[in-house]
Amino acid sequence: MLPSCGNVDGVAQVNELVTVAAPADESSWHTVVRGDMLSRIAKTAYGNANSYMKILEANEPMLSHPDKIYPGQVLRIPA
Repeated sequence: MLPSCGNVDGVAQVNELVTVAAPADESSWHTVVRGDMLSRIAKTAYGNANSYMKILEANEPMLSHPDKIYPGQVLRIPA
């Protein structure tokens, strides 16, 4: 059996040294349904349909083109 994180022979503890200067607001999530478009999702999330690039960039490489989203995909919507 292969070891998994947190259960590795010889590792007694892990020091988490990750810090950030200013934590960002948490993202929300949107499950794509039939008829969704990134611009419509952006209009709902940000009040501006032209903000769709924020969503596209936050979901790369899963999304490669704003017109290619499919029902069932779960998209991260940055704050």
